Amino acid sequence: MTVEERSAIRREIRVKARPETIFPLLTDPSRMIRWKGALAELDPRAGGIYRVQFNSRDIVRGTYVEVERPRRVVFTWGWEGSGAVPPGSSTVEITLTPDGDGTIVRLVHRDLPEEARAKHVQGWDLYIPRLAIAAAGGDPGPDPNVEAGKV
Repeated sequence: MTVEERSAIRREIRVKARPETIFPLLTDPSRMIRWKGALAELDPRAGGIYRVQFNSRDIVRGTYVEVERPRRVVFTWGWEGSGAVPPGSSTVEITLTPDGDGTIVRLVHRDLPEEARAKHVQGWDLYIPRLAIAAAGGDPGPDPNVEAGKV
């Protein structure tokens, strides 16, 4: 395993929903904002935009690299206006593997600089459970990173 692979953020959760239910939460703007962000501009095809705005200062942007409905999505990731993690400088891969009546959701976030890793660990530890709640038909509640009225 390379240094880059060892430093990747890895998260896995079992979700009480099928891949066909979870996949739109990763690719449809109105479904994305149920669990992450306030506004989303998503074009889920290779080369299409991935952009999620949390508030007036925190906007993630990248492009979709691979889209395999309903099993896998890969997109680049970075923050608009960031010198440490500029748009497109890291890569997120999410795979959905059927598991009985549910799905194993695996996330791998690669190519983050060490100084940005802890904040991204904290972010994914917030958002992966929110995705699981939304996919299972629940309400994850308001996104704590969205400032009311400041988008």
